[in-house]
Amino acid sequence: MLSVFERWYKRKFSDPDSMMLLFMLLVTSLLLVLWGGILMPVLVAAIIAYLLDWPVSQLNKFGLSRSYTTVLVLFGFISLSVLTFVGVVPVVTQQSINLIKEMPQIWEQGQLWLLALPESYPDLVQLTQIQDVLDGVNQRVVSLAEQLLSASFSSLGGLGALLIYMILVPLMVFFMLKDKDVLVNNISSLLPNERRLIKQVGSEMNTQIANYIRGKVIEIIIVGTVSAVTFAFMDLRYALLLGVLVGFSVLIPYIGAAVVTIPVAVVALFQWGLTSEFWYLMIAYSIIQALDGNALVPILFSEAVSLHPIYIIVAVLFFGGLWGFWGVFFAIPLATLVKAVANAWSSPTKVESVES
Repeated sequence: MLSVFERWYKRKFSDPDSMMLLFMLLVTSLLLVLWGGILMPVLVAAIIAYLLDWPVSQLNKFGLSRSYTTVLVLFGFISLSVLTFVGVVPVVTQQSINLIKEMPQIWEQGQLWLLALPESYPDLVQLTQIQDVLDGVNQRVVSLAEQLLSASFSSLGGLGALLIYMILVPLMVFFMLKDKDVLVNNISSLLPNERRLIKQVGSEMNTQIANYIRGKVIEIIIVGTVSAVTFAFMDLRYALLLGVLVGFSVLIPYIGAAVVTIPVAVVALFQWGLTSEFWYLMIAYSIIQALDGNALVPILFSEAVSLHPIYIIVAVLFFGGLWGFWGVFFAIPLATLVKAVANAWSSPTKVESVES
């Protein structure tokens, strides 16, 4: 058994480049685990810089300076963000408040429907079973409401952090875009000489992350907008709020679409009941999800590394558990990183290539 492990170790790590790649991965992971919260503004700025690098590079092709295009693109991005915040957030907030106020009525109507099940299906459902389920759910709802109330008070302390983000993040994005080549050269000078595999993985992941961030933002905007317009056209209540939820649900592949279907169906069922309007809405919602998965995603992520759905779900659960929202957002790039590292270690080393 030890000889098998020894042969595997020599085959994978006899190359100094492999050891350096492993060392870089360990150091980076340790930094994120220990100081991920402190470095979060830097990571957010890097994400926005990845998003805006493409329009900056395209404007450079027209002969404009890097500094001028950076200012122009960043000003446009901030202006669009402010307009979106002013136009969308108040409406979404008000709809959220109205929905919360109506939740007791929705829950009461749901309980009446559940209590009527034993009369319709006496052989399948017992009244005591329904009552036990409702008691457990009611206790859970009370505890959840208490947690939300305490979280709302504790979040007041995050206003200072929000102000820091509003000042530091745009400043860092500006310098990351303006001095991109300088920063890349500085980072390259810090890397060891044995960096063949580091460059291989880094080059692949740089393209993957840039494509993923741009594609995911575009997907959120398109899916959210189409959903909100469709819901409003069909006169569904809380159309903008539900459209925003559907848009952000694409952050979590497979799981997000299934979870966000619940509030959409509950609101439609409370508003119309099991009528034709309800089924028309669910059909339209299903068409949106089908077009997203079968048309929009292949177009936006045509250059992405293909991953099996099982690997994507495991990555979402694992990295989401480690880093919350950002872990979910970067689940697919991190999964492709694992795949790129595995491919790099599986590729033949220089010594093996010479011997062959």
